[in-house]
Amino acid sequence: MVDTQSRSEPAAAKTPFYKTLYGQVLIATVAGIVFGAVFKDAGASMRPLGDAFIRLIRMIVAPVVFCTVVVGIAGVGDVKALGKTGVLTLVYFEVVSTIALVIGLVAVNITKPGVGMNVDAAKLNPAAVSDYVTAGKSLKATEFLINIIPTSIVDAMARSDILQVLLFSIVFGLALNAVGARGKPLFDFIDTLSRALLGLVGLIMKTAPIAAFGAMAATVGSFGVGTLAQLGKLIVYFYATSAVFVAVVLGAIARWGGFSVWRLITYLREELFIAFGTSSSESAMPQVMAKLERLGVSQPVVGLVIPAGYSLNLDGSAIYQAMAVVFIAQATNTPLPIGEQIFLVAVLTMTSKGVAGVAGAALVVLAGTLTVTGHVPVAGVVLVLGIHRFMGQAMAVTNTIGNSVAAIVIGDRCGQLDRDRLQRELGGPPR
Repeated sequence: MVDTQSRSEPAAAKTPFYKTLYGQVLIATVAGIVFGAVFKDAGASMRPLGDAFIRLIRMIVAPVVFCTVVVGIAGVGDVKALGKTGVLTLVYFEVVSTIALVIGLVAVNITKPGVGMNVDAAKLNPAAVSDYVTAGKSLKATEFLINIIPTSIVDAMARSDILQVLLFSIVFGLALNAVGARGKPLFDFIDTLSRALLGLVGLIMKTAPIAAFGAMAATVGSFGVGTLAQLGKLIVYFYATSAVFVAVVLGAIARWGGFSVWRLITYLREELFIAFGTSSSESAMPQVMAKLERLGVSQPVVGLVIPAGYSLNLDGSAIYQAMAVVFIAQATNTPLPIGEQIFLVAVLTMTSKGVAGVAGAALVVLAGTLTVTGHVPVAGVVLVLGIHRFMGQAMAVTNTIGNSVAAIVIGDRCGQLDRDRLQRELGGPPR
């Protein structure tokens, strides 16, 4: 594992900036800004490039969620034997991810980065906005809960209904886990399919520079250069909110668990740089699991908490989704009173569980969440498309730190942590 990483670093260092996806997105974003500012009408006509990208990523979300959740649940071994660990893990994930959502909502309501943009949602995609708003007007809490249960998984897959696919995936994963060794061929097939789908997501993300160019050109061409100030504010506020979450929430949880989150961050600095550079927390997962075991967390706990966390405990993604939804509402002057924001948190506590730890997946779930709520225009996703890659870096780092803290704390509470080794590896008592 270490050798592979050391061999890959020189190769990555030799890659010219303009050949990296990050560099291409940055260049395309700047080019889109300039193009939209200079050629306003032509820039406004670039919107289909962003719309096409949204369709591509929405196309893949349902099968990705199904495979990642099934593999995560079915691969934990004997669920009954895990007992307290499994229950504590689910409770921990739900509580902490909900706190992340609430913090994101509070931050975006205080900072208001989208206020003043005055974006006309009809200019973004009038047909799509009309369909989603109409569908959401009659949505009630009871209907929402009932509609989580799919009438057919094929139908749910075809419509990319994230909540229905997620529910079926959880039940199917538990059933496959119960089958035991007889289900291994099916498990291996789904695992292989999952890897292939993640590869497909990678291919789709190669078109991100084109989409970023189109989205930024259309945004600036249609609404003026002034919109960039709000987009820049959103990036800054999101990074600041993520930092506050790590320092305050995860810092308090770590101190309660008897270690320092800052020393843990230092210990995982290489993995965090990998996650930051690739905008994907999954890219650092093998190294993170190995280091957590080295810290003294038992292998069964690491094997349960970390893989499950990549679908159920993505704190950075939760903060992003909460802030992005309200930002789009503010930018499009869509009323979003406190009651609807509470409903939004309830929806996000479920939809955020389907986010795979790959670049672009949070954007998919953002679109899916807007579809479920049916009030904020889904077409508004194009407003954050050009900056999503930069948001993804903070998401990946926050997700990685959050899952690492979870593994140590849960291991400690279940009596499966070598505390002497933890303190020895981290270098002393918590600060």
